[in-house]
Amino acid sequence: MAVVIAVPALAQMDRVVQNRPYTDLRPFHFGVFVGAHLQDIEFVNVGPQMIEMEDGTQVEKLISCDQDRWDPGFNVGVLGELRLNENFQFRLAPAMYFGTRHITFRNHTDVTESGKPTEVRQDIKTAYVSAALDMIFAAPRFNNYRPYLVAGINPMINLSAKDNDYLKLNRTDVFLEVGAGIDFYLPFFKLRPELKFMYGLTNSLDTEHSKHLKDNNMRMYTESVNKSRSKMFVLTFYFE
Repeated sequence: MAVVIAVPALAQMDRVVQNRPYTDLRPFHFGVFVGAHLQDIEFVNVGPQMIEMEDGTQVEKLISCDQDRWDPGFNVGVLGELRLNENFQFRLAPAMYFGTRHITFRNHTDVTESGKPTEVRQDIKTAYVSAALDMIFAAPRFNNYRPYLVAGINPMINLSAKDNDYLKLNRTDVFLEVGAGIDFYLPFFKLRPELKFMYGLTNSLDTEHSKHLKDNNMRMYTESVNKSRSKMFVLTFYFE
């Protein structure tokens, strides 16, 4: 008899008052979000290259290029989310991503007195306008939280490309993004922390940039790489 009474009592202890119980039944809703991200870029170095000097002679140079740390940035945007069924939602999230990439070129041919490669640095400021298209698979709601997985495509336009520096990024890029998050149902709104990884699907480097440089001494650095892929880790807080 005691066991029969204890089981319903234990089940009742797990229940809490649900905040905004009908919020997930809306066919469509809007929201805003803010977040922070870490960005990196993978370069494909060409290795040894022949450089024509001002006197017409050919000299072999070995230069490597790398972003040797994850650089921080921030992002803001709005969202519109369409409910497909109990577990799936489609989300459109226009946003802007701001950040700076710190690039280091190491000239292994021209070394310092201590034998170390000479270095040249470049800061690439980025301001992307994006419009992520995501599919969300959410687990059933339990009390006031609900975990989910997300995957999608995020096309971006770079607004801050410069014409007079060593490297120039393309105006457009497309990212594949995957991640996970949790819906927290608060009394007045739904808070959604989300962590995702983004990987560029296209070559983000402007390979024609070296042809437009006015300083010939910059070309050996510009032509030391021929491909690049952008990456980001993004932590976002959605308010819906």
